[in-house]
Amino acid sequence: MSPTDLTLPRVIPTQAIRPPKENIPQTLAERLRIRDLVVDYVAQKKPTPPLPMSELRSHGEVLILEHKLDPKHIDYAGVLINNEMWKDQLATVPYERRLLLLPKCLRIEEKCPAPFDEFGLLCKSCGLCTIQDLQAEAERLGYAVLVAEGSAIVMAIIETGKIDAIVGVSCLSVLEKAFPFMEAAAIPGVAIPLLQDDCINTTVDLDWVWDIVHLTAEDKTRRLDLDALRSEVDTWFTPQSLTDTLGAPTGEAPALAHQWLAKAGKRWRPFLTACAWRAMVGDANAPLPPALRTIAVAVECFHKASLIHDDIEDGDAERYGEPTLHAEVGVPQALNVGDLLLGEGYRLIAQAAPPSLVGRMVAVAANGHRRLSLGQGSELEWARKPEELSVLEVLSIFRGKTAPAFDVALTLGALLGGADEDTIDVIGEYSEALGIAYQINDDLDDLNESTNDLDAARPSLPMAVALERIKGDAKTGIAAWWRRSDDRPDAVRLRALLDEHGVPDHCRSLLGSFKERAVNSLRNLDNDSMKGLLRRLMGKIFVEQVEGWCKEELEAAEAAKAAGATNA
Repeated sequence: MSPTDLTLPRVIPTQAIRPPKENIPQTLAERLRIRDLVVDYVAQKKPTPPLPMSELRSHGEVLILEHKLDPKHIDYAGVLINNEMWKDQLATVPYERRLLLLPKCLRIEEKCPAPFDEFGLLCKSCGLCTIQDLQAEAERLGYAVLVAEGSAIVMAIIETGKIDAIVGVSCLSVLEKAFPFMEAAAIPGVAIPLLQDDCINTTVDLDWVWDIVHLTAEDKTRRLDLDALRSEVDTWFTPQSLTDTLGAPTGEAPALAHQWLAKAGKRWRPFLTACAWRAMVGDANAPLPPALRTIAVAVECFHKASLIHDDIEDGDAERYGEPTLHAEVGVPQALNVGDLLLGEGYRLIAQAAPPSLVGRMVAVAANGHRRLSLGQGSELEWARKPEELSVLEVLSIFRGKTAPAFDVALTLGALLGGADEDTIDVIGEYSEALGIAYQINDDLDDLNESTNDLDAARPSLPMAVALERIKGDAKTGIAAWWRRSDDRPDAVRLRALLDEHGVPDHCRSLLGSFKERAVNSLRNLDNDSMKGLLRRLMGKIFVEQVEGWCKEELEAAEAAKAAGATNA
């Protein structure tokens, strides 16, 4: 089981994640909700920039109170309203006429080797924080970059006349001080608030920063409502819609196939197909063609077939909170339904694809099917003869099991939209990193005490990390888990061991690194609409993981606070 052609990305070190300052929404879901409300608010009210801070605060107050949100988020909403007003104008400013202003408090202060000069921090690219990556990518695009705080620097830069827009990352208090200078100069300014205001080892929503840094008028999908698109895709899987696409079922096997296609699920893959087509077409208002719906349903046929077969191979009795298909109707019938779905997928592609693309699209689907089966075969080979696996070997299995489905979904949508070979190559790189990150995210979810998946008979990244990080007697228990020995520790003991040795944090670092690799793969993509949309998809796909992480860390912080108060 050789992890050929796969290397670990540079791991982004994790800082201690603390709950946000009280005036910053505490979960990603809250922050995204306010951002969505701000978009609607600005579209309706149409305030004209520049606005003084007092007026921004007034607009923030109207929005927060209207939606019965916590009044402590008024200033935060005001900053977002300012961003939304300036966003379109920022998009028209060339990268080389923009300044990215980063705070020095993003560094890990006690370990940072970088010195300062009169303009700010001189990053040494040591890899200990996110400043290196943000600065390198912004400068590659053409930005001027400063790692410094202070309204005096902002004003001095504005007065040079060489900067036409500013993207700033800072705490709310510093942003408030800088607003009067930007208002006076009427210069577009978009700000990403830090998640803490305590000036030491702070954190920021990196996906948000990347979105703003790469913002360009050439991205025709930046105003696309992804939630509305996803809702539209969901309508393609109602019983009537499936009958319209596949034809009426004429027996038990087709009826079961329709039933499983309509079952619950995240439907990421058909959604990705629709997104890729939309990005290639570039028109956020263009009607979705019937061929797109048919091919997206084909993509879901492939996915549901793989789930039915996986459940049989893994001996799982439940999916979506209900009995698995083989538990309900028996293994022979379930195998047949899975095979039928595969055939339906190929039939739909051949039926819907333009004649010039039929061969290419069928080949893409077949190659993805083959790669996925090889990845699953590696896992089944391990299950037959369990042995210790390295981190690279586990990630190699992830690459085979999960990445092909993302690649097929995005590639089919992009081909239908007219993508060239260079775009398809980038989608392949992006999908590999995205698929691995997605599976790492699943493994992190398996550490949740409400599930028993840590004891499932499949390779686990946390357990591979544990094998490399844990030493001494405790390592014997980890090795016993890999060999499926009767004397292996139970799930409770395993979770305690992993937490004690920082395994979840290291896995989160790997998750962040593969997300970063996915974003970095887009550097070679010439299509700005596809580039922008694929970056936005990262935030959509991983929002649940981040939200849960924030909640867990918040609960841990509250528990520690309560324990400290008791001790005092």
